[in-house]
Amino acid sequence: MTDLAAPPIRLTELTECGGCAAKLGADVLEEALRGLAFDPAGGPAPSGLIAGLDPPDDAAVHLVAPDLAVIGTLDFFPPIVDDPRTYGEIAAANALSDVFAMGGRVLFALSVAAMPEDLPVATFRAILDGAASVVREAGGILAGGHTIRDPEPKYGLAVIGVAHPDRLLRKGGAQPGDLLILTKPLGTGLLVSGHRQGKASDADLESAIDQMRTLNRAPGEVLVEHGIRGATDVTGFGLLGHGLEMARASGTRFTFTAAALPALDGALDLARAGVETGGAAHNRRFVAPELLLGLDVDPELVTLAHDPQTSGGLLAAVPRVAVKELHRDLEAAGVRHWAVGRVEAASGPAVQLT
Repeated sequence: MTDLAAPPIRLTELTECGGCAAKLGADVLEEALRGLAFDPAGGPAPSGLIAGLDPPDDAAVHLVAPDLAVIGTLDFFPPIVDDPRTYGEIAAANALSDVFAMGGRVLFALSVAAMPEDLPVATFRAILDGAASVVREAGGILAGGHTIRDPEPKYGLAVIGVAHPDRLLRKGGAQPGDLLILTKPLGTGLLVSGHRQGKASDADLESAIDQMRTLNRAPGEVLVEHGIRGATDVTGFGLLGHGLEMARASGTRFTFTAAALPALDGALDLARAGVETGGAAHNRRFVAPELLLGLDVDPELVTLAHDPQTSGGLLAAVPRVAVKELHRDLEAAGVRHWAVGRVEAASGPAVQLT
């Protein structure tokens, strides 16, 4: 008997690129947002706005009571994997991360979906089911959303959270002398791109997928409990791009130790083989004017440091007196983490890779 069943949908075949590698280049975005006013006449920002565009942070934050601030953020991207449920899980974890990177907890999320009109309903439902499960894991609920027709699928979330205004994690919270801690290894862009090219193993890609759908809830909560004030999540602009944002916001220099950078299995081999995403080229262009690169840094580590991450880890600036107890509690929470550099007084380029 002939099997007339339609072949399974391969979501990544409907896109040119996926995940956070699809983000607009940081330099282009910076130019587009420069001088954008809250009031076209040049008036001040609303008095209750704690975080917004000036300076930019991971999410917008508005004070609604002396001890309560509301966090709002949005993130979406084309498929990074073929399995629809996994795509929904990764997209949700990535969007929720900005709330945790601000030190908040999640209340609810709304779907942002652009889908081909002929996409099977079961496929779209699987994406939603995956996202809803991760939002529940984050402590919130998927409460609605909006859809449009688009030949290239895109999915993500608008997320609302809350935090105490005095316990926020901010990009500008780093101080000279702090140690830089990273809570997930790097290389998701390399592995996804390498697998598309037939150069990465299924096992290495699966490890990257498991990491991408892992929430940053636990490390965010531990950082807040220890009074840490400087943090961001590492996503499409890569470690150096997001490090540059933090260094600028805090008026410091971030010096990363190349040999200390953690890498997902297979990522460095792909970098040595010449694999690199288009998003990494944007990141190199953004960081180059403010990057001091050591002469003896291996090229594959330079590639890794520019690699766009999807649902990457948190990068935190931790006072040295807090490192021991923070390390203990991150380990107790099952959070892997690495010391990847230090914060120095501003002098010359804002970021170094040595």
